[in-house]
Amino acid sequence: MSKYLLKGEKLTLCCDPAACSYTVTFADKVWTMSESPFVLFSNDTSVPFPLPVCEEVYEPGTSKCVKAVYKGFGESNITVTTKAELELLTDDIYFTLIVEGDKKCEIKKVSFPTPFDFGEGYGDKGELTDKNIPVCYTVLPRMQGCLVPAGMHIGIADGKVFERDSYMPIFGQVRENTGYLAIYETPFDVTYELRYENGGEKVAPLWITSLGHIAYPRKILYRFMENCDYNDLAHSYRSYVKEKGNLVTLKEKVAKNPNISKLFGCPVIHTGIAGHISPDSYYYHKDEPEKNDWYISFYERAEQIKALKEKGLEKAYTHFDGWGNHGYDNLHPSPFPPHEAAGGALGMKHLADTVTSCGFIFGIHDQYRDYYYDAPDFSFDEAVMNADGSHPFCSEWYGGKHTWLCSANAPSYVRKNYNEFKRLGINIEASYLDVFSVVFLDECFSPDHPATREDCAKNRRECLDILTSRGIIPSSEEILDCILPSQVLCHHAPYYTDWLGGSDSNPVGLQIPLFNLVYHDCVVIPWIGKKGSRGGWGITGKDSGYAHANLNGNPIYLSIDADKDTICEAKKVCDMAEKLTHCTMVRHEFLNPNGRIQRTTFSDGTKITVNFDTEEVMVE
Repeated sequence: MSKYLLKGEKLTLCCDPAACSYTVTFADKVWTMSESPFVLFSNDTSVPFPLPVCEEVYEPGTSKCVKAVYKGFGESNITVTTKAELELLTDDIYFTLIVEGDKKCEIKKVSFPTPFDFGEGYGDKGELTDKNIPVCYTVLPRMQGCLVPAGMHIGIADGKVFERDSYMPIFGQVRENTGYLAIYETPFDVTYELRYENGGEKVAPLWITSLGHIAYPRKILYRFMENCDYNDLAHSYRSYVKEKGNLVTLKEKVAKNPNISKLFGCPVIHTGIAGHISPDSYYYHKDEPEKNDWYISFYERAEQIKALKEKGLEKAYTHFDGWGNHGYDNLHPSPFPPHEAAGGALGMKHLADTVTSCGFIFGIHDQYRDYYYDAPDFSFDEAVMNADGSHPFCSEWYGGKHTWLCSANAPSYVRKNYNEFKRLGINIEASYLDVFSVVFLDECFSPDHPATREDCAKNRRECLDILTSRGIIPSSEEILDCILPSQVLCHHAPYYTDWLGGSDSNPVGLQIPLFNLVYHDCVVIPWIGKKGSRGGWGITGKDSGYAHANLNGNPIYLSIDADKDTICEAKKVCDMAEKLTHCTMVRHEFLNPNGRIQRTTFSDGTKITVNFDTEEVMVE
């Protein structure tokens, strides 16, 4: 058993497979993984890695690699192979985990590599750099982005990658202007934990099974940088995505579907037609049954749209919930016919035609994940199947009891429903496929339609691509990196707060537009909140969505009964968003110590400074 020193151009990697310890020395800073990796079995027994049965050093291609093989995990017969590899051309470090011989559902999680120690003495320094950011911090892609100063403890929901805890498959840390970006190269079956010591955060990757097995080699990349901050980490990840061929800009999306260009500079008008709350739903009003059913006719909504036009609104993107037979969140994925009491198919066609005649975009809410028991063609044969043969169950939403539609079966329903719209003569210009880009990817154990989480991402993207192929603008709820190449618009992508929907919520960590720093020119992200309003979904109680929209060069929401002054304010924000549609966000800065004055810089040279206390906006 030995220690191995791999030397790159600017860093060295010291590997000790027997101790499962790995140390990076870079720019006079030392980063060490000192925890013991482990396998967590399904019976909740955690077994640390034993001593390796063999070790090997070799040079594949342009890299140097230390390989170790481990056996003897309690009563399990698994074999674990680890690799620590230094790419000599780039100084990138790759850690690979391979598990062989695991029985179906034998394992819950595997920890390798372990987290980097934040480092003795790098705890809460209680000071800021000249950039008004902490000296030492962790960067997390929680929703729009989160910077966690050393010494601050935050909680995470479950650390799932490709959910709200991690829109993008990355994390990073910076200590006195030197840091690293970590990228999950195999991102579909992984979670993470935050651990604390010496006042600093430790980010621990945890690999989870795919259809009951670790199944394939798991790999994570660490890229070290000096004289860096969170902006540099974001730009490094953008370069990585571009090199992999996964960076799809709005210009490229317009080339596939020219109708997308109509969206740029539009405020978003989000309203509904009808609602029915099932007695099985969490939201059912047992003591006030009159609240469980309501509707506003398609014709009344059409008059409201015409009134907005008369008030001076030049263009808009409209989003109508609850157009189906039982209203919002009911009967999916087969909600036809359009709500009869609200005007039926003719009424919906009238609304669509009115929206179009006003020069606006007609968009709808749709759903292909929640699979309602009372849907006209419901069958468990098409539902997600758990490993034990059961099916997921939920009864929270308005439609009551439901499971999940297997993602493999969703595309056929999309084709079926949009064929029906065409048959009815209802011109759908945009469609929002609910939850596809916010909820964790489903896996299905059905022998007839098995689907891994990676398959789920591909299937969800196929649904959005079907819309694109028909000239329909595709959107979904929030933003997941793995769905983004097929998505144009999201419902919102704000910040993680301690009470997401609360008016008095507080930030979790320091809020940074990490996602926009990577993907600003790839997706349209509207913000909720008119000038003067405070708080809301993902907006802290002291902030306004209006201020965030300005800072991010993004559009804003507009009420269907907005007055002329509100329309005028929205136009200012949206005009700037349109100007910056195809620009990258080059930099985000905090201009004062309390972080209430911030500035963004875009690739065309535009600089936007926002005072979050006064809502003053200055554009250079």
